[in-house]
Amino acid sequence: MDVRVLRYFIAIAQEQNISRAARLLHISQPALSRQIADLETNLGTQLFIRGKRQIQLTQDGYYLLERAQEIVGLVDKTTYNLQKQDVVSGTLDIGAGESIAIQCVMDTVHDIIHKYPEVHVNFTSGDYTIIESALDSGILEFGIIMGHHELGNYNTLELPDKNRWGILMRKDEQLSTQKFIQPSDLIGRPLLVSHQIKQHRDFKNWSQGLFDQFNFIGTYNLIFNASLLVKTGAGIALTYENLVDISADSDLTFRPLSPELTDPNTLIWSKKRTLPDVDQLFLKTLKEKIGEPSK
Repeated sequence: MDVRVLRYFIAIAQEQNISRAARLLHISQPALSRQIADLETNLGTQLFIRGKRQIQLTQDGYYLLERAQEIVGLVDKTTYNLQKQDVVSGTLDIGAGESIAIQCVMDTVHDIIHKYPEVHVNFTSGDYTIIESALDSGILEFGIIMGHHELGNYNTLELPDKNRWGILMRKDEQLSTQKFIQPSDLIGRPLLVSHQIKQHRDFKNWSQGLFDQFNFIGTYNLIFNASLLVKTGAGIALTYENLVDISADSDLTFRPLSPELTDPNTLIWSKKRTLPDVDQLFLKTLKEKIGEPSK
């Protein structure tokens, strides 16, 4: 697939009209239609459902759009990094889950973009599977993984702060009168957990054999939407500390688990790719900030 044709395809998908896309791309409508028809022939699939005034993507079209945007983005990023050698520039692509414990990374990014205005940053939020997939495909240069995972395929740097687990609940919940939450407190309670927590070995160990008696009513990817459900009183949520507003004006509160349960934060990057200069600068600056010697 030609990158130029992928740009044409993306423009049509976004405009949902070949005429408008042709004007945007400064080419004739017949030439653009021919390019897309050739693309469909080469791929052996229909990418658009063509109407009189508007066209829509097919299921295969949606799939190609997602991949095309990734491919074009990588091409643009690579070109930019190669052409901007005279100044410190480029884009930091970092993926991470939600955690207040990654503040040292944000402080590092702040220092870099303040000192080097040509540097930009793109953040991607998601759990381990999302971050790993984006990292392996080259969309991200760095990922921050919460918890214990097999990371043998990556370079790693453990960050100094950890995530403390606890229960997010309404302030009028009976458990809110306690300073800590023990395994027996969760029996029979409607419990929301992250997608991966059911496979969390440390959490199962923490449960002291009561794991199968917990009432898991649902899962979440990022805690914000789950917190809205907790506000309704539908259940309580197992989550990290300091991710949701529990100030005096909030209806919610947080109680840590007892015995204490924490997760590490680990910065990872590919062993197979050489980091661009801006990413090497980020890594060097971060190591200096957390007191990790550079190798």
